[in-house]
Amino acid sequence: RPLRELTRDPLWKVVQQHPSAAVFPGEDGEGLAETQARAVAGVREWDARVATASGPDAVWVACSHGDVIKAVLADALGLHLDLFQRILVDPCSVSVVRYTETRPFVLRVNDTGGDVAALLPPKKGRRRRAEPSGDAPVGGGVGVSGKGPGGGGSGSSG
Repeated sequence: RPLRELTRDPLWKVVQQHPSAAVFPGEDGEGLAETQARAVAGVREWDARVATASGPDAVWVACSHGDVIKAVLADALGLHLDLFQRILVDPCSVSVVRYTETRPFVLRVNDTGGDVAALLPPKKGRRRRAEPSGDAPVGGGVGVSGKGPGGGGSGSSG
């Protein structure tokens, strides 16, 4: 439905002001809280499978709707779902989350710069990055390789 029509729907205000209480109508209606739980579980499960199969430097991409991406980012940032409308996710933007055993690290949000080369694993024969760690860099720096906590690795984009 067009946005101008959606903004007149009473559910619009709930989604904007108290998203964790929003439940979409219909026989298969799902709440935003359930959507977030399902999306986060799926992303974390897929990330673990890719890392197991391809190693800690593996990079993969997930594409989804803006609110789903914002819900995954809110989880990774430790934000309650009711705060996810504070996150901006433009169409075709890139957001990157790197999952570790300890915690996720949010490396990019709403990046529309176009250069994703820093997300790629090193070419064979080049010096290997340090093994990924769940520890935050001392002093809040950019990490061992300059690419983020633990030196890069798997993540999600959308």
